[in-house]
Amino acid sequence: MTLSPPPSSFYQTDVVIIGAGPVGLFAIFECGMLKLKTHVIDALETVGGQCSALYPEKPIYDIPAHPAIEAGQLIERLTEQARPFDPVYHLNQQVVRLKRDDDRAWLVTTSKGTTIKASAVIVAAGGGAFGPNRPPLDNLHLYEQSSVHYYVRNKAHFKGKKVVIAGGGDSAVDWALALHDIAQSVSLVHRRHKFRAAPESLDRLEKLANDGKISLITPYQLSGLEGADGQLEAVRVADLDQNEKTIEADCLLPFFGLSMELGPIQEWGLGLDKNHIAVQSHNMSTTEEGIFAIGDICTYPGKLKLILCGFSEAAFAAHGACRIIRPDELLHFEYSTSKGVP
Repeated sequence: MTLSPPPSSFYQTDVVIIGAGPVGLFAIFECGMLKLKTHVIDALETVGGQCSALYPEKPIYDIPAHPAIEAGQLIERLTEQARPFDPVYHLNQQVVRLKRDDDRAWLVTTSKGTTIKASAVIVAAGGGAFGPNRPPLDNLHLYEQSSVHYYVRNKAHFKGKKVVIAGGGDSAVDWALALHDIAQSVSLVHRRHKFRAAPESLDRLEKLANDGKISLITPYQLSGLEGADGQLEAVRVADLDQNEKTIEADCLLPFFGLSMELGPIQEWGLGLDKNHIAVQSHNMSTTEEGIFAIGDICTYPGKLKLILCGFSEAAFAAHGACRIIRPDELLHFEYSTSKGVP
């Protein structure tokens, strides 16, 4: 495995994979099993996409053979699985241009001046570049470096602290459940009485609230922050009649979803359908020959946005790319149990 070679360089490979999230990482493996060399580009400083950047300690329950696996652990296993095929990672840079070469190959250029020539491109960019939806609170920026956190990368950071979580979806509920036994206190603020989360999670939340281990502050919304020198001391909340109450807090975790931007992908002429790339489900091909799309970025009839479906899509795309790269070669499929890995 090669991590981020020097920028402003020219490389040539079989396949460029845009996006180093879980689906992109598995695409390395699938390409490798077909003896296709890969270069991988991602805008983040490390591999793993949202699994690494947003919730590395959050358990995932729908990965085959793993009743539960933390997102960070999943990325470690996928990286280890891809390692024998020696992928080259170009991290902390974004693809800014994608165009055809004279010999029908693709030239992929990044924001750091790196150019990679490849016969095929697999776009595994998720929903594009992402960032948190910030609550409209005065002086919010003063606390963002110390007391306001949009992601939980290490649960131990909140040990013994008074934590206020805002939001009504799975992320807010899941982290309230995950932090209640290590934080001094957990208060969950939502503008409605009902939360939008998995039934099992809601059952646990109700039990913990009845036992006094989590405080449910509903129906309230965030209205202000109190503190000094960047350290939060309290969070103000207000109901629909603008009646306010104050909650002591060391940390605020606002979970109001992510804002996604496709960025340059919109300019590549790949037949976008409502910010998704339409593909042929039998091989994940786009409107441009040699470009494939997998994972959350792609759409087709019956599409399910699940990691396990993205893994399957990676296999289809790798086989589709192989047929373009080696069109005269009979592709003899072998099971990994008989073929093995390098």
